Amino acid sequence: MKPNPILILAFFSIVLLLLFLINKEQPLNKDVQPPTELHPTVKRYRDILITQADSIGINIVITDGLRSYAEQDAIYARGRTKPGNIVTNAQAGESYHNYGLAIDFALRVGDDVIWDITYDGNQNGKSDWMEVVALAKKLGFSWGGDWQGAPDYPHLQMEFGLSIWELRRGKQPNVDKYGDPL
Repeated sequence: MKPNPILILAFFSIVLLLLFLINKEQPLNKDVQPPTELHPTVKRYRDILITQADSIGINIVITDGLRSYAEQDAIYARGRTKPGNIVTNAQAGESYHNYGLAIDFALRVGDDVIWDITYDGNQNGKSDWMEVVALAKKLGFSWGGDWQGAPDYPHLQMEFGLSIWELRRGKQPNVDKYGDPL
């Protein structure tokens, strides 16, 4: 009897789905204390980013950094169980913000904070937003605007080669406060 390739594919698809669901639902490591501030390397490069942006006539403001699990769940609830628009697909423990490895930024124009990715306040013919993104990427940040499906334009993060799955289980970045490998 010849094996049916459709049944084999279906079987492996179900197995992979079950493995994904089991791993996704693994509890957080209760022995790991959540961070109380941004990772020192993220903090250092955040400050460098602000300085570099300012040097080309762009004033940025950091609108978010470390988030507690409760804050993450409150943001996740927007547009779902609470009024407002959906602003994240990450629940508690699923965001690099929860581990002090992400920041969100916006542009400051006078007394206003704006999220206009086309604004060219320094009048050099380029989007100020995209100029900041280019600077951030050179510093080692990943940009949420590159995400497929649900881009997050204000979001910048440093993964240090670690997945959310690893962070949830207590793994920490292998770098010192200057970003050098330990």
